[in-house]
Amino acid sequence: MHPRNVWHAMSGPGFLLSSWPWRSAGYLLTGAVTGAVALVVIAATAAAGVVLAIVLVGLPLLVLAALAGIPVAWVERHRMRLIDVGPAVDQHRAPSAPGLWAWLTCRMREQATWRELGHALLFAVLLWPVDALVVAVALLAPLSMVATPLLMRTVGGGEEVKVLKLWTVTTWPAAFAMAVLGVVLLGLCGYVLGVVAGARAALTRVLIASREADLGTRVVELTRSRLRLVDAFEAERRRIERDLHDGAQQRLVVLTMTLGLARLDVPPGPVADQLAKAHEEAETALEELRELIHGIHPKVLSDHGLPAAVADAADRSAIPVDVELALPGRLPQAVEAAAYFVVCEALTNIARHSGASRAEVSGSHRDGRLFLHVRDNGRGGADAAAGTGLTGLADRVSALNGRIALSSPPGGPTLLRVEFPCVRTDRSA
Repeated sequence: MHPRNVWHAMSGPGFLLSSWPWRSAGYLLTGAVTGAVALVVIAATAAAGVVLAIVLVGLPLLVLAALAGIPVAWVERHRMRLIDVGPAVDQHRAPSAPGLWAWLTCRMREQATWRELGHALLFAVLLWPVDALVVAVALLAPLSMVATPLLMRTVGGGEEVKVLKLWTVTTWPAAFAMAVLGVVLLGLCGYVLGVVAGARAALTRVLIASREADLGTRVVELTRSRLRLVDAFEAERRRIERDLHDGAQQRLVVLTMTLGLARLDVPPGPVADQLAKAHEEAETALEELRELIHGIHPKVLSDHGLPAAVADAADRSAIPVDVELALPGRLPQAVEAAAYFVVCEALTNIARHSGASRAEVSGSHRDGRLFLHVRDNGRGGADAAAGTGLTGLADRVSALNGRIALSSPPGGPTLLRVEFPCVRTDRSA
């Protein structure tokens, strides 16, 4: 398995024979070059902006200086691939509208922009000299020692050579001994390069591409995508309900009426009996289709909202149900649908399992949240995890960032509490 970064590679026995030491050296070397360039560009842009600010020409330059962290961070995310194959995700959001002004407004309001500016300043002032120093000490010095025999042959004329401006080598045995020492030091410095490069990459990731921040961004995006899926699911339910209501149901109504009229024109006998049977089957199919359409997405919910739909469900319940919903307006369609089906499932469970003689549905909307309570006077002891049908609805509630709780002590009463964060969709009404 390929190691994900230089830290994992250093724990293996083949680190020095792999490409990781050289990748670490390349990371630090390119860091020294990038940091020096960043220092010059940021300093020149900021200085020019300050000098020209009195004639307003410098203001765009100051804005560019404030945004300098963005291109530096882009380069850093790509450089990190040298020693860390884990993705460093860009944490900037897409602007809400096209155009330069929308892009600037979005970037100036983002925390990531200012974190990247802080990283760019730290990089330009402090980090790149460290990179350059480490490369010089850990790579160039051992290589100079390894090259001692070659230098003595070419530069020193075979007589003497100065190594690192510190030691003078005058004999060939000493030159080869210096080369061997350089090879040993080069191996040790390979680990030094790996440690420093790994630490630099870890610091960079914390400042501009932390996995925790990326995880938070992914969680937010997953939540949004889940809400989009819920909305798409509800839209598809409404489309199916509309197609069945306006298509198949109308055809069955026409068929039922035609069979009924045919029965009136046929004298008693076998044919009349068959028509009567066909008429009854068509009426049964029509009734079943109406129940199916109502279960997919009741039209009363789309047309008149949650209170009317819950009142309709209460009227169709096998036990008496008192309804008290204080909802002054309409709520988002996905919330209304989820709340309605939770109430329907709860009333079905009450009628089937609770032994209750009466139930009550109450609710209100306040402080940006919809609260629903379904209570019965049954025997209690209900368990949401025991196949009552509420488990699937709980998933649906959680998809809308809602909460559902069931209280059902033995002997009753049973209380189902549901809560949705939502805002009214008819504020202008």
